[in-house]
Parts: sequence; C-alpha cells; structure tokens
Amino acid sequence: MRLISICPSNTELVAYLGLTDQLVGVDDFSDWPATVKDLPQLGPDLSINMDALEALQPDLVLASLSVPGMERNIEALKERKIPHIIFNANSLEEIAQDLLTLGRACYVEKHAQAIAEQYMDSIEKMRSIAQTIQKKPTLYWEWWPNPIFTPGKINWLTEISAIAGGVNLFQDVDLASVQTDWADVVERKPDYIMMAWVGVAFERIQPANLLKRPHAKELHAVQMKQLHVMEEWLYCRPSPRLIEGAIKLANLLHPKEYKQIKPPSFL
Repeated sequence: MRLISICPSNTELVAYLGLTDQLVGVDDFSDWPATVKDLPQLGPDLSINMDALEALQPDLVLASLSVPGMERNIEALKERKIPHIIFNANSLEEIAQDLLTLGRACYVEKHAQAIAEQYMDSIEKMRSIAQTIQKKPTLYWEWWPNPIFTPGKINWLTEISAIAGGVNLFQDVDLASVQTDWADVVERKPDYIMMAWVGVAFERIQPANLLKRPHAKELHAVQMKQLHVMEEWLYCRPSPRLIEGAIKLANLLHPKEYKQIKPPSFL
C-alpha cells in the first residue's frame, strides 16, 4: 500500500499499526514518529497541495474531520477520485474503531485487533483505579484562548479526565467543543487549569498571558500552583497516544494511586 496521511492523528494511527514504511507523504504538522519528517510534506493539514499528493500516486489517503476545515481537502479528494478514508473520532472507543478500520483497509486486521485490545485494556485499568478515588478535582482544559474553546461532554478529554481521577469542568455541556468566555471559567472555579492550545508550539504557550485575565490570580487553581501547560500532541489528537497523556495526567493528579500504571507495550 502507498499511504498518505494528511493530519497528525492519522499518521499516529499508521505508526501504531507498524505501517509507517508504507507512508509516502504526510502533512506538514505530522511529527511522530520522528522518521515521518523525512517524507514528502504536502502542506498544512488545512491546505494540502493536491497536485503534489496526486503525483505520489497513493493507494489510500487518510483524512479526518476532527480537524476543523478539513472538508476542503476531502472535497478535492472526491473530485479527483482519489481513494480515501475519513476518520472522525470524538471518544476513546472510536479511536479503537479507527485502528480496526485502518487495519482492514491495509490488510492487517488481526494485528489491528490486538493493538486495539491492548489500548482498550489500558483504558479499563485506569478506569478501575479512578472508581476508587473519592476526591476528584475539576479540570479546565483550554484548547484556544481567544475566543475561548474548551472540550465538552462528547470529547476524549472528558474521558481522559475521568480515567485519570478528575472531572472535566465543562462535561455538563453536550458538545465536543465548547465556545465560552473567561467569566464562565472563573465562575466554575476549576481546581486545575490545563493549557493545551491546538496547533501552537509548546514553548509558545505562556501561562503569564492567562494570569493577566480578570480574577485569574484569585482562582484556587492559580493560588495552589495548579496551572499547567500540557503537550498538545498528548491531549489534542485522536490517536492511541492519548493513553500516554492520560497516564501523565493521572500521575499529576493522583501519583500514589496510579504509580503502578504503565503504558501499553505498543507505545
């Protein structure tokens, strides 16, 4: 198979199935595993160079609606009659289904089944520990600062928060992504603030900018020094790599309870 991935989470799905040697091109933002940076880069995930993509003669292109704006690329793939799969996971279980879908498409269904089972088993182990934790802190996840976007109920970060022994501050909103304002965040009084701005380099996310907002320094999360910059690549991409992020979060919130948890062997 000649595979092309046009967003980072799909590239990671390919990697977990051990198929990176079949990749012939990726988007500019795919950065894991590091070897994919040696492949032809076809532009930012929202404006893929379709002429360059088509020239690589792919057997299958992997697109994703989890990236807002990807629709343009998908329309172009349809117009050119280029074979493609569209992923759109919002939950941890849907990511497991994406592994199986990709496995079937690439004729490694049995291997994909084994990887998906390891992945789901890790989630269940963490969920079992979370059920024993009495005091679960609330977590405000900031995906974008202006306007403010944060994950809602229908989102893997609500699940990640739960299996790590916490509660997503906006899990009461029945959406995948919630646009709100800072006054709403302050009123909800988060125990932790997690800054993970999508598509922004880790080193460019500065907590000092958040602390300039009205009443920020009065928040419990800030006074207890529970304001953290989190890795976008471990929390904002719908791939099995989220398990690594979940374990890191769990050890931040409840180090004693989760100290025995290890990442699955495929990570």
